[in-house]
Amino acid sequence: MTSETVLDLLDALVRIDSVNPGLDPAGPGEAQIAAFVAEWGRRAGLRVTELRGTPGRPSVILRGGRARGGGRLLLCGHLDTVGLAGSSDAVTPRVEGDRLYARGAYDMKAGLAAALVACRDASVAGLDGEVIVAAVADEELASLGIQEVLTHLDPAAVDADADAIDAAVVTEPTERQVGTAHRGFVWTEVTVTGVAAHGSRPHLGADAILAAGHHLVAFDHLDQELRGRPHPFLGPGNLHASLISGGTEESTIPDRCVFTIERRTLPGETLERVEADVADLIERCRPADPRLTVKARTVLYRPSMETGPTAPIVQALIAAAGPGTSVAPMSYWADSAFLAAAGIPTVLYGPEGDGAHADLEWVSRSGTSTVSTVLTQLAQDFCC
Repeated sequence: MTSETVLDLLDALVRIDSVNPGLDPAGPGEAQIAAFVAEWGRRAGLRVTELRGTPGRPSVILRGGRARGGGRLLLCGHLDTVGLAGSSDAVTPRVEGDRLYARGAYDMKAGLAAALVACRDASVAGLDGEVIVAAVADEELASLGIQEVLTHLDPAAVDADADAIDAAVVTEPTERQVGTAHRGFVWTEVTVTGVAAHGSRPHLGADAILAAGHHLVAFDHLDQELRGRPHPFLGPGNLHASLISGGTEESTIPDRCVFTIERRTLPGETLERVEADVADLIERCRPADPRLTVKARTVLYRPSMETGPTAPIVQALIAAAGPGTSVAPMSYWADSAFLAAAGIPTVLYGPEGDGAHADLEWVSRSGTSTVSTVLTQLAQDFCC
């Protein structure tokens, strides 16, 4: 077991279909891959806890090191992937030069494999501290896994396995730079209700779709305002209209239109701030026809994340990674936001590649090996 390389483990992980069933009803979820990771950890001599708080959506916590003093370092990666993009062999890895092609290779089974090997090697080295891997479910949708894991890691938790964590690395792909910040997001559903009528009698109806159009124009103006207020590291926030539906047939004035806005938020922008902006916009665009009503509700909120460049975990990771490594903003959201919100200094670090959520996905094999080496060195430095 101790001789198994990170590339061997990556090959095994991508061969397990772990498509999130919340994204694709045919997806098998994380049960098989979680069982594989748990068994791999036991054979490697790690302390393994399987979490089953959500039926059929398990997560796994693996621990290496003596846990007798020294630092506690959490390495976090998700087990699930998005859909297979219509490919029948997306879980059969294909190697071309330095690239390994497969669904989930880049996002993010390579980073998970690197974390697991680092934990194993820390255990073999007999570190006084502890390296903990959280292999979590459902990151691609609702983050059920990391939220369950935090109930076991939060020092305020009642659970007997609860531990204080000194720092965390989420091993999402970062092109081997240290990710110290990313935006959050808010999904807002806006419902415009009008009055249906025959298209030849417009005075009897109130057109919900036309009314929605005025609001969409106002949201476009708000997007332009947001782009003029950049964060010094992440750049500007933004929003877009992601979903819209309404109407019943061509000759009927629509009595309903529903659209969803996604706003990407910056550190310091709270949910309350976003909801206040939406309420103000709706009030300013209030239809003249009293038969038209407009209501908004928050569907999902996820916070942004930012860790200062002088934080010990940032400096330790840069030192372990060596020359050419610097801090960088991440364009995507990740479970790192939950860890940071729980008071754990958190960064992101993973291999290079391309094709996350795309038809063709690949990860660098040499980059994956390097990430594994860097995380092992980080564990030795941080958890001694």
